[in-house]
Amino acid sequence: MAAGENKLFRRRLVGSWISTVISISLVLLLVGIAALLLVNARSVSDYFKENMQVSVLMTPDVEEEAAAKFQAELDARPFVKETSLVTREQGTREMAEMLGPDFLSVFESSPIPVSIDVTLKADYVSTDSLAMVKDLVSASPLVDEVVYQQSLVEKLNANLKRISLVLGVFILLLLFISFVLINNTVRLDVYSKRFTIHTMRLVGATKAFIRRPFLWKSVIQGVVAALLATLMMALIIYFLKKEFVQVTEVFPPESLAMVTAVMLVAGIVICLVSTFFVVGRLVSLSRNELYY
Repeated sequence: MAAGENKLFRRRLVGSWISTVISISLVLLLVGIAALLLVNARSVSDYFKENMQVSVLMTPDVEEEAAAKFQAELDARPFVKETSLVTREQGTREMAEMLGPDFLSVFESSPIPVSIDVTLKADYVSTDSLAMVKDLVSASPLVDEVVYQQSLVEKLNANLKRISLVLGVFILLLLFISFVLINNTVRLDVYSKRFTIHTMRLVGATKAFIRRPFLWKSVIQGVVAALLATLMMALIIYFLKKEFVQVTEVFPPESLAMVTAVMLVAGIVICLVSTFFVVGRLVSLSRNELYY
């Protein structure tokens, strides 16, 4: 009978340990997602900015060869990330898809000029910088017009500022909630062993001696939970990458390593601090207080 009770007790201990680790790992996953967004806030902003294009329309008499040379000059500019030459034929096909195949019937010759689509570096996607870029590019006699959506740029920058502010508040709130949840999880786990702690105190064990095995256990719990949370995050990013290739640009692999370190430190520190204070409180309880 005693052997069966011991086996059942061990099974309950293992079940309690596993449930605690899973609970902590889920909370750390939320912390990791928040940290991933925080670490990559700049790259997320840059990604949206660098997906906006500026169209450089050449004058009607400019041929593709001259446009290609001007494209090479643009590529050498410090504010340009990449360029793409749009030929007359390509531009005509795009217009035909938009306006229908008969839109050229009213013209004697194709009105579509050669153009260059320019992607700027993120630091230059602002109202003032775009105005400067427009003046520099328009100074060439080959350029007829430089076109971009100014209202879109203003809205993009304004929305990114709002999103950054909301994200910052959300991360602080999430970190606080994470600390509370992990603290409560550890407290429940340690509190279930309050009678063992009381027995150790009765035989003369010091607070430091009683705390030591609980602190080591909390370190192991924090490490295992952090690794489990990292695995779950890696799987989420993997499946996102299969659907959206751009995820690699926004969340580079090195940022995942940094977030893993954050989750590992957070898991260990919060578990250690929670265990330290909870065990210290339980050691001070009287026998009657153990039942409440």
